[in-house]
Amino acid sequence: MLHINDLTYRIDGRLLLDQATAAISEGWKVGLVGRNGSGKTTLLRIVRGELGAEDGSVSLRKGRRFGWVAQEAPATDESLITTVLKADEERTALLTEAETATDPHRIAEIQTRLADIGAHAAEARAAEILAGLGFSHADQQRPCKDFSGGWRMRVALAAVLFSAPDLLLLDEPTNYLDLEGTVWLENYLRTYPHTVLIVSHDRDLLNKAVGRILHLDRGKLYMYTGGYDEFERQRAAKMEQNLALKAKQESQRKHMEAFVERFRYKASKARQAQSRLKMLEKMQPIATITEEQTLPFHFPSPKQMAPPIIRLVEADLGYAEGEAVLNKLTLRVDHDDRIALLGPNGEGKSTLAKALCGKLAPLTGNLYKHKKLEIGYFAQHQLDELNPKASPYTHVRALMPDATEAQVRAKTAAFGFGPAKADTAAGKLSGGEKARLLFNIAAHGGKHLLILDEPTNHLDIDSREALARALNEYEGAVILISHDPHLVEACADRLWLVKDGDAGPYEGDLNDYRSLIVSANKTKPAEGAKARPTDTKQTARRTAAARREELEPLKKKIAAAETRMEKLQELIEKIDGALADAGLFERDLALATDLSQKRAEALKAIEKAEEAWLAASEAYEAARA
Repeated sequence: MLHINDLTYRIDGRLLLDQATAAISEGWKVGLVGRNGSGKTTLLRIVRGELGAEDGSVSLRKGRRFGWVAQEAPATDESLITTVLKADEERTALLTEAETATDPHRIAEIQTRLADIGAHAAEARAAEILAGLGFSHADQQRPCKDFSGGWRMRVALAAVLFSAPDLLLLDEPTNYLDLEGTVWLENYLRTYPHTVLIVSHDRDLLNKAVGRILHLDRGKLYMYTGGYDEFERQRAAKMEQNLALKAKQESQRKHMEAFVERFRYKASKARQAQSRLKMLEKMQPIATITEEQTLPFHFPSPKQMAPPIIRLVEADLGYAEGEAVLNKLTLRVDHDDRIALLGPNGEGKSTLAKALCGKLAPLTGNLYKHKKLEIGYFAQHQLDELNPKASPYTHVRALMPDATEAQVRAKTAAFGFGPAKADTAAGKLSGGEKARLLFNIAAHGGKHLLILDEPTNHLDIDSREALARALNEYEGAVILISHDPHLVEACADRLWLVKDGDAGPYEGDLNDYRSLIVSANKTKPAEGAKARPTDTKQTARRTAAARREELEPLKKKIAAAETRMEKLQELIEKIDGALADAGLFERDLALATDLSQKRAEALKAIEKAEEAWLAASEAYEAARA
């Protein structure tokens, strides 16, 4: 289907593709992965013919069509359904010709061809794709100009899916989808009848929708069978094998060099020494696979405060009086909550997040916050709010106006911007670097609550893993809005569903929610029907309140046990420091013996504290189940 042969390409003298070669067969679903800046999007542009390679070639089997999302759908007066239907150019041309054709033979040919391509079922198929991407029946009849750029990107995606090209090229398609759209796309691509090459940093999409991974690494292309998890396993095994082979080769090299050095001037061994010299010259070094370092994230943990840190009581949230997006919300956030907001785009997730962080006052009802509460807020649109002329150093200086030059430089480096990047204008930073800067600005000073609205759009897979690790190490509360299921599963222990003007706890897990989305896509409710949660809002509140009352004592027991273990560990470290003095036993045997006895007692006390912590933790998890 697609052959990439010895492809070489440079940008500003930097080698992106170095005689890269790969072959993709008919019907394969392939995920193209690699670090940000490695050249994935450039490779897709070369495949599409937008860029010419310095050397090498790209060939597509003759007669095959390929399609991609070039840009958002235009803001025209045409309806969404019409825009998508027009993407099938052959169908559109045949229908236009059918209206004016007079030759009976040609009319018969047109109708036969229309039947062959399923033209008469096309509208239903286009409507199904639009519905899967989040457009209601009413939305599909509205003109494109009524929708924002992000929604028109969905229309463009729907159009290219509807056209069903033989080779479908997609570049980060989930960046403008919500979780519901992402789950739908996973299922659609899995059963897509043709070939797919997709650039994505969404681990779940790469595990569920593709059967092969094409890795772009240091200019070369490597094909692996399986999804992303299997790719990581195979790559790790390959790294381990290469390291073992390299060690073996080095051992052989040293052995031969020692033989040559010892016997090269001895007549009886000279021929053998010369033979080994030739072997050394021909020995090709084994290239080891090295993993590029991913800069970690670090979010300073705050001081604990009594729960709840935020309460909403009978609050209506919205942007205009009398036009509430969310109605009569009664919710609370505790100091250690990890909450992910679920629900389709446009239902009010960002509205709720803005209200919780104080950017949007309730229309009615009340919002109560702990008087010392500090909140860090991150949203995608903030990337455009960075001063493009100001450097990371300048942004950090604004956070630390009284600090010394050295202190600001050190903090800027801790944010991930060393000497090479600290003074670079923000406008010249990559999307991932801007996101990193904003994360650190939002979390600076040890915020009690981090609210992250779609934080992963500009992060590669390794950076997403680093973000997940940092959030799990952070000891404050987190509210997360993300279309990345892996991040949600890794970081959230509570789910809130925001839908139909309501928001509240979702009792299932993410797999349950996935199943709910898939079943909803298969069986749409009748026009005008409104899905209702299993429990009423009032029942959910009572259940949540009872659960909190039951959990609070267990939380205190866990915290007390943790504090006890920390103090005992500090004591042991001090004792170990004293006992490390080799002369202590000679100078003061009684003191040394006493310290040793206290150390043993502290170890036993830690064991008891660990048992108490484990018992309280198990009881806590059982109560939450």
